[in-house]
Amino acid sequence: MKKQLESTFEYLIFSSRWFQAPLYFGLIVAGLLYTYKFLIELIHLVTTVNSITEEVLMLGVLTLVDITMVANLLIMVIIGGYATFVSRIDLSGHPDKPDWLDKIDAGALKVKLATALVGISGIHLLKSFINIKEKPTDQLMWQVIIHVVFLFSSIMLAYTEKLMHKNHH
Repeated sequence: MKKQLESTFEYLIFSSRWFQAPLYFGLIVAGLLYTYKFLIELIHLVTTVNSITEEVLMLGVLTLVDITMVANLLIMVIIGGYATFVSRIDLSGHPDKPDWLDKIDAGALKVKLATALVGISGIHLLKSFINIKEKPTDQLMWQVIIHVVFLFSSIMLAYTEKLMHKNHH
């Protein structure tokens, strides 16, 4: 009786991973919203290209890059998180299967996410530097500090993952 109760409880715990499925669906909806924002910004750039300065065009293009990087981050979280924490995704033989999907685990996913955050932070910093006349010095300082913290955290996560992977093998 005790063993059956324990097995049932363990199955319940294991099944609770499915609570995350609606969260991943929500991230898919967020990806659609980012696609919408991307298209709106692209249409705006296309329709105003003859009347805007190169600086404004560059800021618009960096916004498109930023939106794309956030969308890439969402895809990594959706696919990698679902495959790592909820259920395997059977894509055997699919020609578009991402290479990293076979090698992903929770640690590798964290490193990929941290690296993506550094990239997104870098784009925001570049946008601020291009538009430096409009930004207060203290705001720029905080953006640089935050970027450096993201960068340092990413390096430390990657190093920790490397150590753990080395000790595991």
